[in-house]
Amino acid sequence: MNDWAMDVRRLRLLLELSRLGSMREVADELGLTTSTVSQQIAALARETGVALLEPDGRRVRLTPAGRRLADHAVTILAAVDAARLDLDPEAEPAGTVRVGGFATAMVRSLLPVVHDLATTHPDLSVVLHEYEPLEAFDLLARDDLDLALVYDYDLAPISTPADVVAVPLWTAPWGLGVPAGEQAGATGDPGHLAAHADRPWIVNSRHTADEGALRTLASRAGFEPRVTHRIDSLDLVAELVGAGFGVALLPLDRAFAGVHVVPLAGTGTVLRAYAVVRRGRDAWPPLRLLLDRLAAGAARAAG
Repeated sequence: MNDWAMDVRRLRLLLELSRLGSMREVADELGLTTSTVSQQIAALARETGVALLEPDGRRVRLTPAGRRLADHAVTILAAVDAARLDLDPEAEPAGTVRVGGFATAMVRSLLPVVHDLATTHPDLSVVLHEYEPLEAFDLLARDDLDLALVYDYDLAPISTPADVVAVPLWTAPWGLGVPAGEQAGATGDPGHLAAHADRPWIVNSRHTADEGALRTLASRAGFEPRVTHRIDSLDLVAELVGAGFGVALLPLDRAFAGVHVVPLAGTGTVLRAYAVVRRGRDAWPPLRLLLDRLAAGAARAAG
């Protein structure tokens, strides 16, 4: 099959001709001359390689091929108009935004925004996928995500690719999680990591930043942590801590049943959350709206 291309402006003329039935009426409708309409339809026929018109007395009518092409033109022109609207930075946000990220940011930052957008922008939908930062960056680079919610620690900063833009959302100090009934006398001050040098440690199984922050803190305290358990779920980490399977770094601003999270003695560590998009993509109206709402929510929380 030979390659051929069609000018969508000529398709629009053909569609109008199928609707109005006369080149003169098409010309009057679109502010053109009858000669221009005739020339453009003839050019479209050459592009497609088939006859689109046939005589009908002193007028012309669409051939069967012309009518089929006019039917296709409805779908083609609708798609072109939708694409133009979708890419217009001034257009009303509509469409689907694919978001991937870590669970805490989805609950804390994203879900309130999605709930609000369901009312204010019903034509915009958000689909959610849970991923750790390195997974989310990879999917963002492959254009399988539009927005990634990622995190790092001040002691283990993430390496951000050059082709992405990271918007800071919030920070959260982390402390040491020990069993709730544990007293300072059992292992020394719970906030001093050196008091737990011989205990099993629990870290994230899918992101190295958690372990990186722990090893930096432990190095400052003069020991190398014995990492025994690697767990993806933060709630499961807390369950293991509460059951006495080990100790772990946990957020200070969350409560976990059976676990006491204490501030770290000396300099601790802070988790930092970001919304990340590929550079230049944030002009897309649905994504721009979502980023603006996330940033506004973060500003309110900080305030």
